[in-house]
Amino acid sequence: MKKLLSCVLSVVFAASCFTIPVAAEQNPETVQIQIISTSDGHGKFLPYDYALNAPDTSGSLSQTSSAFNELINENTILVDVGDTIQGNSAELFIHDEMHPMVRAQNLMNYDVWVLGNHEFNYGMDVVKNVIDQHDCNVLCGNVYYKDGTCIADHYVILERAGVKIGIIGMVTPNIVKWDKANLEADGIIVTDPAEEIRESINELKDKVDVIVAACHMDCENEYGLEDSGVYDVADKNPELDLILAAHGHKKIEGIYRNDVLITENNDLGKTLSLITLTLEKGEDGKFQLASRESVSYDMAEYEEDPKISEDELIVEADARAKEDATTVIGRLTNEYLSPEDEIPGITQAKLQDTALIRLINDVQMYYTGAKISGAALFVDSANLYQGDIQKCDMALVYKYANTLYKLSMTGNQLKKWMEWSYNYINTYQEGDLSISFNEEIRGYNYDMFSGVKYEVDISQPVGSRIQNLTLPDGTPIDMEAKYEVAVNNYRANSQLLSYGEIYTEEDGLPELLEIDVRGDIGGVRELIGDYIMNVKGVPGEDGLVDFTVEDVTEENANWKLTGFSWDEEKHAQVAELVKEGKLELKNSQDGRYTNTAAITEADLEAALLENAA
Repeated sequence: MKKLLSCVLSVVFAASCFTIPVAAEQNPETVQIQIISTSDGHGKFLPYDYALNAPDTSGSLSQTSSAFNELINENTILVDVGDTIQGNSAELFIHDEMHPMVRAQNLMNYDVWVLGNHEFNYGMDVVKNVIDQHDCNVLCGNVYYKDGTCIADHYVILERAGVKIGIIGMVTPNIVKWDKANLEADGIIVTDPAEEIRESINELKDKVDVIVAACHMDCENEYGLEDSGVYDVADKNPELDLILAAHGHKKIEGIYRNDVLITENNDLGKTLSLITLTLEKGEDGKFQLASRESVSYDMAEYEEDPKISEDELIVEADARAKEDATTVIGRLTNEYLSPEDEIPGITQAKLQDTALIRLINDVQMYYTGAKISGAALFVDSANLYQGDIQKCDMALVYKYANTLYKLSMTGNQLKKWMEWSYNYINTYQEGDLSISFNEEIRGYNYDMFSGVKYEVDISQPVGSRIQNLTLPDGTPIDMEAKYEVAVNNYRANSQLLSYGEIYTEEDGLPELLEIDVRGDIGGVRELIGDYIMNVKGVPGEDGLVDFTVEDVTEENANWKLTGFSWDEEKHAQVAELVKEGKLELKNSQDGRYTNTAAITEADLEAALLENAA
């Protein structure tokens, strides 16, 4: 544990390698321990995107295995921090005796695996199964069965070169939001990870030389829940030497919080974190931490490891996933479901009602029987085009493996949800020539609605934008009346069924009427496929069904944006300059999100002058 560290940093970002050196005693015995951390693999056992049915060499466990072959030594500890069995068609294998992701991890000789939130998506039987499949130590110290036993160990002590390393494993407590029904069905209790880590530290501190927390949690708290982010963990547990964070899907090479080093990885096997701990043995025979170094590696630079890619079970799983992905389920008669972007990079499907969002909402309303539905566009480029529809195309329409919920809510609760959703669009200011998006809100938290008609006045402040809210026949929504609404489980459990960002106790909460609607078919993605094949598809002569979605026009659109009054000629100039690469969209400061501020008349004038020079 760190006892000699003299420099205390709060938050410092590393460029490529991060070190805090400490003055050493004369001729000490020095030992270096490596910890390699991965996380958020999301089904990427091979460099292939089954949803797109195309190779994707940005990362995979097979490539990570090649990196391990190059980087590991006898003093290396390998840790994965969860979200392993969901995504990239991995749900095909959740009931197998051996999941291909777990098979790959076993072949790679991981020392520790920590459960992530998506491990809980499929119920506790799957959780138990995947725990049993692992050959390594499995950790998850803040999730308990109703009899008080933990579903996995709190921590493990590993030894390398005489140095004892305690590794504590936790998952975000927000699983009680996202998988509430699954957890309650088995009487699962989820506790505060920061408090659990404190108790584990008290047990470990006299037994180990280094204490590491491997937390499937991002840096910041989520939904305002205290201790759901690792910054809180570090603030409350300064005895930690290292936190291996996850869940946020971003590369953090090395930052310090309360003198605790924090690293994190991108998703889908794109990166790994290598942390080197240097310890010095004092005259008392005890090791003291002298320095910590961290560096991230991009897996796109590595080839596949035949040990993984040629394994019989993994080869068979790859074939199954590809066959499943390419199954033709119907034929689209529309030319497309989502229009071309007027300004490249500003997703048109977020600015107007489209057949794509209508399809999702129509599916949700059909299977629940609800008259109103809300759904998000998960991927900006999502679309379907005229011709064959393969099963893999459902993931283009609907990326996540969400299930379908049915709720009852008042008109007031519905409007509050809608106002919260349209906070995604920045307020129009005089001089703006484009619409931009709030960089504090992810696109998957921007719902668009069917079963109602409405206008969104983006010149108005957040909370006062929804205008002329009516039923399709023009009847105004009654703020006191109750309406049945269809929504996915993520939105229901994250925002609609608990107090927080949308509702206060004065508003009350919607009532949950039904969970996992038509779970016998599957989640929303599978329901879209069933809707195409068995509900709206018209059998053709060749045995395939022809499927048509009503095209959206100005006359039949459910909603439209209002409140902007730019010069149309200047707006068209902006669109043309962006298409020509002569004017760029504005991005968030960290570069992760595009179109976070509007292009203005001043920007246009500057671009015209620059290109005229």
